[in-house]
Amino acid sequence: MLPLLSAYPNSAGQRDEWILARRGLRRAVDPRVPYAYLVEDERSAAGEIVPTATVFLTNRECPWRCLMCDLWRNTTAETVPIGAIPSQIDYALKRLPGARQIKLYNSGSFFDQHAIPPKDYEAIARRLDGLERVIVESHPALVGDACIQFRDLIQGKLEVAMGLETAHQEILARLNKRMTLEMFAESAQILRDNEIDLRAFILVKPPFMHEEEAVEWAVRSLGFAFECGVTAATLIPTRGGNGAMEELAADDDFSPPALRTLETALERGVLLKGGRVFADLWDAETWAGCNACRDRRIARLRAMNLEQRILEAIACELCKDEA
Repeated sequence: MLPLLSAYPNSAGQRDEWILARRGLRRAVDPRVPYAYLVEDERSAAGEIVPTATVFLTNRECPWRCLMCDLWRNTTAETVPIGAIPSQIDYALKRLPGARQIKLYNSGSFFDQHAIPPKDYEAIARRLDGLERVIVESHPALVGDACIQFRDLIQGKLEVAMGLETAHQEILARLNKRMTLEMFAESAQILRDNEIDLRAFILVKPPFMHEEEAVEWAVRSLGFAFECGVTAATLIPTRGGNGAMEELAADDDFSPPALRTLETALERGVLLKGGRVFADLWDAETWAGCNACRDRRIARLRAMNLEQRILEAIACELCKDEA
């Protein structure tokens, strides 16, 4: 593990201040329009390729100040008005091709009542009628009665996505997420007890971790997630872009993972056979890497996401990077 070379504080309260002080400005957003929306294919637990809508809802910023998070850039300073979230869903669905399942991602936790007003739950649910699966995000601390209430309102199967980030307990604490592995496991148990599916987000090479450790800890994190009952896990290459990460990078406490590191983590994750494992390819076209093979590697990752099997490795004469 990398030594703590930066001035990153040790206490949670001081970390909040340190992270906030390094932020830039929020983007201008409209509380009745989602800040992004798309449809892409995803492999289901049954092995089907399912068109999946993702709506990135505009709402109030998350109360946690995670070190690596840049999602605050598309948030509001105040809770959005009643009716705004259903309007955002209407806006997106009118402009998207048909889908069988939907992800409602909201730069925080769906069950944060200051982000998604509970009075809107029923109106939101009605807009999701006919969809087979509804996937929302939540911090483990907010998993509880609200999940069950929303589950009972929708027609499809509810799935909750939680950020595990890493099973490395020391680094997890430094991420300022105010979460422990025990908290994640307890929240996962609540979801299982109430027949709510669970997926997890896992960082590949979080700050304070060496490149050579990144695959091992990604795989260990996947193993922990599957032990908790996770049925799908997304490997997210840790990115900069929020000010705090750039300062850590300047002090050699952070750098994004190599593309080959993400490839290897996905390969080993698929081999675990514990559940579906996906590589997050958001903004993949901007990643650094060998110009001769980067696009082919990204295409391989995309295909492995859908097929959930190891595909032939990419050999490159220019960078000599091969399995």
